[in-house]
Amino acid sequence: MKTVNLKEDFGLEVLRHSTSHIMAQAVKRIFPEAKLGIGPSIKNGFYYDFGIDGALLSENLAQVEKEMRKIIKENLLFEKELVTKEKAIEVFRKRKEPYKVQLLGGIEDEKVTLYRQGEFVDLCRGPHLESTGKVSFFRLLSLAGAYWRGKEGNPMLTRIYGTSFYTEKELEEYLEQIEEAKKRDHRRLGRELELFSISSDLGAGLIIYHPKGAMLREIIESFEKEEHLKRGYQLVRSPHISRSVLWKKSGHLDFYRKNMYLFSSGNEEYVIKPMNCPAHMLVYESKVRSYRDLPLKYFELGTVYRREESGVLHGLFRVRGFTQDDAHIFCMPSQLVEEVRKVVQFAIFMMDAFDLGYQMTLSTRPAEFIGSPEHWEKATQALRDALGAEGLDFQVAQGEGAFYGPKIDIQMEDTLGRLWQGPTIQVDFNLPERFNLRYVAPDGEKKRVVMIHRVVLGTIERFLGVLIEHVGGAFPPWLSPVQVKILTVTEKENSFAESLHGQMVNEGLRSEMDLRNKLLGFKVREAELEKIPCMLIIGQLEAKKGLVTVRKRNGENLKNIEPQRFIQMVKEAVREKRTEI
Repeated sequence: MKTVNLKEDFGLEVLRHSTSHIMAQAVKRIFPEAKLGIGPSIKNGFYYDFGIDGALLSENLAQVEKEMRKIIKENLLFEKELVTKEKAIEVFRKRKEPYKVQLLGGIEDEKVTLYRQGEFVDLCRGPHLESTGKVSFFRLLSLAGAYWRGKEGNPMLTRIYGTSFYTEKELEEYLEQIEEAKKRDHRRLGRELELFSISSDLGAGLIIYHPKGAMLREIIESFEKEEHLKRGYQLVRSPHISRSVLWKKSGHLDFYRKNMYLFSSGNEEYVIKPMNCPAHMLVYESKVRSYRDLPLKYFELGTVYRREESGVLHGLFRVRGFTQDDAHIFCMPSQLVEEVRKVVQFAIFMMDAFDLGYQMTLSTRPAEFIGSPEHWEKATQALRDALGAEGLDFQVAQGEGAFYGPKIDIQMEDTLGRLWQGPTIQVDFNLPERFNLRYVAPDGEKKRVVMIHRVVLGTIERFLGVLIEHVGGAFPPWLSPVQVKILTVTEKENSFAESLHGQMVNEGLRSEMDLRNKLLGFKVREAELEKIPCMLIIGQLEAKKGLVTVRKRNGENLKNIEPQRFIQMVKEAVREKRTEI
């Protein structure tokens, strides 16, 4: 029997998987009729799915934890047993565990492993800790619903999330991080700050941007457009629907159909576009291209739509309709490494602009792919060479590339140290071949062009979600939908406040007024909850002198400031992209 005794052997994954088995055993002791689903370790913790008829509530988590501590105290051995698949099916049928029997039905191996601890037995590859007594520091975190095997239409199971660490200090630090993450949840802040909403009447996974959210998007997208134009990109636009023959030609119908929305019109089948690349290739092929024209860089803030199961939708992070800051670079093979380097530099510039950290991953050829292995090798090597030339560390994700080419994935790291999928850079020899995209070389011969697919923020929706949580809704002045709010003490100052507001707007500042006949403390508190960078307090004295009192978001007060001086303060903070004025 293989056991694991030391933290260094397999780290937290083994500890957490062992803890998930202890949790499942505790649930079965309290609710004997519960049916076991699956219980893997995941990033930052573990979960286990149970078929249980509404009996398990959040209030029961403390009860489950208490039973888990009993099991830990019993110090039960994790015992591994190698059995035939038929024997395992017999075991779980006797135990009335239909989900385990179903899992076994999909396993091709003649033998499988079971793990026992006391009266509890589970289908599991392992490995595990030596005994339940090796687990000390854990916490059950939440309940959620999850379709069996992640497929809508299957039974809805109850999922319990938890986490486990080797030391109490690590556990407490993680729990503190969870509490901070709850405060920063973009769904809650999006509602409280009136940035966006999701309506059941509109449809799940489709976002409505309110005025402040739309302004935030406009600021980011305008910044992006400006930076793209500086780097020689040309703007293009493509329609939201197209004939399905285009997607057959590109290969998407064969490899991506389950994620696409299709409909018929007359005798034609159409697709609501899930990607922008086929249209950009049509732009390229619209005329003969010379080597002197290359590289050609087409950029589009293109809105696309993808079929996603309702169970995976999550605020702005996973949606059905979203906008990509999508560009495609057409170049000669000799230009490939240099162009990838430029995109990497651009992506890092964008991460720095929003004060985000990042990590790099090189994703290689998947099991199902189009094109020749030789082209895949050339494309992968070009990505390696570009990362190497930039002196960047990166990890390799074997088999995680797109079906048409390898890619660099850049994960954004937020202020809590969490990683989010962001920019991607994909080298593609295959789609240019399918679309017969060529250029006239110096010798007059027509040769195949190479295409780079890339985004430097990712999807705008996901990026906004990450940004909201990264700053906790307190956007830096250059991004804040409202940069300044003018608050009057009494109605007597309204005329001066309106004059100030007009001056701010004329200078390009995003200003609002609160002229309500309310106590100043109430107005200040509301503006603080809105996380506006600063307030201008206008009382009788300020109105008389033509000055303002500035109250910053961090609580600092500046008295007797001339309006023009304040305007320059804001402009400097915006120009330098500072976090505060």
